[in-house]
Amino acid sequence: MGGVLPITLFTVGVALLSTVLILPGGLALGLLLARRRWPGKILVETLIALPLVIPPVATGLILLKLFGVRGPLGILLTRIFGIEIVFTWKAVVVATAAMSFPLLVRSARVAFEEVPTRYEQVARTLGAGPWRVFFTVTLPLARRGLMAGCVLAFARALGEFGATVMIAGMIPGETITLALGIYQNVQLGHENAALGLLAVSVALAFGALAASEWLLRRRSP
Repeated sequence: MGGVLPITLFTVGVALLSTVLILPGGLALGLLLARRRWPGKILVETLIALPLVIPPVATGLILLKLFGVRGPLGILLTRIFGIEIVFTWKAVVVATAAMSFPLLVRSARVAFEEVPTRYEQVARTLGAGPWRVFFTVTLPLARRGLMAGCVLAFARALGEFGATVMIAGMIPGETITLALGIYQNVQLGHENAALGLLAVSVALAFGALAASEWLLRRRSP
């Protein structure tokens, strides 16, 4: 099943990759929700938050249907790019990204809502375009909240279990994360191995949450 170090490195790597992949979409959607009103906005907000309230295995089943060999996205990726998702390490990335995306969007929305719009308006009156305003005014003022959201999304990805086990399975050396490793070792009666993975998982989660709280408390008013 692999030792503690390989499983830890795999879990951290997957969590980092999934966080990077959802970052552009999470920031764009957070900004859109913070600054715009449109018909159906409540529906979009509800759909984004849905993975937070439904059972993770339900999210995993939806992903399995979408990315499976007969699923629409699975067929598209296989025929065009030759990429198989289900029951590979890529499925772990997809599952962790799907479960952490709502947290990133919510954090980004709050961070952008707290940026005073008058600063952006002043920048526009001085001739700055939309992109320059975003990168020189909005993003710097919201950076601590956004960084906290990224850390929170990373922490959520570290502990993902339900969706991952549905779409990726528990394949030794291929899809085993810290959460899956703990479960599998308990099932096999390897208590010491499970406790070792548990200690690492708690340490990583504690560090990520502490960093998120520190960033939130140090945000500029």
